Amino acid sequence: MFEAALEALLIVLDPSRILFIFLGILVGITVGFLPGLGGPVGMSLLLPFIFGMDPFTGIALLIGMVAVIHTADTFPSVLIGVPGSSGSQATIMDGYPLAQQGQAARALGAAFISSIIGGVIGAIILFLAIPIGRPLVLAFSSPELFMLAILGLSMVGILAGNSIFKGLSAGALGMLLGSVGGAPATAEYRFTFDWIYLFNGIPLTVLALGLFALPEMIDLLVEKRSVSKGQTVGGNRMQGLKDVIKNKWLVFRSAVMGAFIGFIPGLGGSVVDWISYGVAKQTSKNAENFGKGDIRGVIAPESANNAKEGGTLIPTLMFGIPGSGTTAILLGGLIVLGVEAGPSMLTTDLPITLTIVWTLALANIFGAGICFLLARPISKISTIPAEKLVPFLLIIMMIGAYQSTRHWGDFIIFIVIGLIGWCMKHLDWPRAPLLVGFVLSTSAERYLHLSMSRYGFTWLTHPKVIIIGLITILIIIAGFYMKRVSDRQHKGGGMTT
Repeated sequence: MFEAALEALLIVLDPSRILFIFLGILVGITVGFLPGLGGPVGMSLLLPFIFGMDPFTGIALLIGMVAVIHTADTFPSVLIGVPGSSGSQATIMDGYPLAQQGQAARALGAAFISSIIGGVIGAIILFLAIPIGRPLVLAFSSPELFMLAILGLSMVGILAGNSIFKGLSAGALGMLLGSVGGAPATAEYRFTFDWIYLFNGIPLTVLALGLFALPEMIDLLVEKRSVSKGQTVGGNRMQGLKDVIKNKWLVFRSAVMGAFIGFIPGLGGSVVDWISYGVAKQTSKNAENFGKGDIRGVIAPESANNAKEGGTLIPTLMFGIPGSGTTAILLGGLIVLGVEAGPSMLTTDLPITLTIVWTLALANIFGAGICFLLARPISKISTIPAEKLVPFLLIIMMIGAYQSTRHWGDFIIFIVIGLIGWCMKHLDWPRAPLLVGFVLSTSAERYLHLSMSRYGFTWLTHPKVIIIGLITILIIIAGFYMKRVSDRQHKGGGMTT
């Protein structure tokens, strides 16, 4: 195994393949930097260029892009409070407040170092999973997948802000919006109002952009200021590096968690960052600082979403089961290159699998290193006045929203969701639970239907279901307990001042 890994490394280090890795990295950074595009768009752009390539070179290009897109999407999340892609949504919670405090360079530096470590850990886990991948993937059937979706929904309570009621209500609204369109288990359409655009549901990209981006743009224009409330960029990249070293165990734990969630087909990469953020908030001291510019709220999701790519590739390569839209297109790219995902990736095509592992690790290091070097100059975007910055960003956002379905309905939903998000922001309703509920609603409904049709109610007695259920209950109880402790500390502080 290790001899084969060394041979694969020599293949990857061929100068021509290194060149294609950097080309993929360049595309990944560009697409990640533009809000609303994301991995599927980047992968679609590269597919036409791999025709006629040998498998190793084509994979260098594709995996180079995949590895860094969730690194570069940190730029818009931190600098303008706009999710660059679905994997960077939780980074907004503390990254954007840090930018408002003039600490953008620090937040970006910590994010990119965390991304390097998370990406390498994800590649290592992918390598270790090669001989044991089959039993790992087959260990989860529909009941366990449903319970994992419920575990993700338990994060709603943690992300609820000052009011559990508001958090739960926002999560329920998200699930309601997620049920728009075709039912995942039956031939039935809900809440479409006979509008063809809604038959496939509300696109995640449009909802995320409207919920987080448009409210910030409106407020910047109204207040006539830049993102940073100061006129200079405070903090520095090296301070971010020190933050990562200080929180090294948080980085490691979040990365392992991200890779584990990533390899579970159907749970979706869109919720990895929220789960890692929620667990980090729940298990950290001074948790009340999260959401106000706590660097730990940047480190946890960034290390997790980069490690997730290694986990996602486990079911993709070994069973042809894509864990995200990006890996679904990657499967098509492998077919173009004459490679078929499946058990052969562990036998006859093992050299290709190992080159993917090496490319993933190297691309993470190169890509995050480039972003780290660019962090300070690019962070100056946060000091540009709103009247110059917002019109340009709105055009980019509208293009990103339109890329979802290329239907004029994308613009309408973007504006409507944006107004809802603006109202929620100013009425102090948390927006993160709405997004979590939306992301998990379809998978939760699908796996519940499959579980009931296959097992009736007996699936509730499955050992793994019980274990996941107990973990979920403990997370909810711990969330309520920590909120109560935080409230007492605030009251105590208020009494003494």
